[in-house]
Amino acid sequence: MDLVKLTEDLIKNLVKEPDMISVKQFDDTDDMIVIQVLVNDSDMGKVIGKNGSIANAIRTIVQASAYANNMKKVKINIDSF
Repeated sequence: MDLVKLTEDLIKNLVKEPDMISVKQFDDTDDMIVIQVLVNDSDMGKVIGKNGSIANAIRTIVQASAYANNMKKVKINIDSF
């Protein structure tokens, strides 16, 4: 399972400008995968959601997929440009 592709697909369905997102994976440590998500500043609210509910849902889905495929723990950082 490609976690970057999963994360990208989830976020592209939320934003107005899907071509303006960037999703990259970094192996931060031996026990964690870090996924960096950059979205357009105008789409930031849609990705974060009220009280972070959308961002938490994205993190939950990606982490569940990682666990189901016996992968490392996943940390998702969301930022704007």
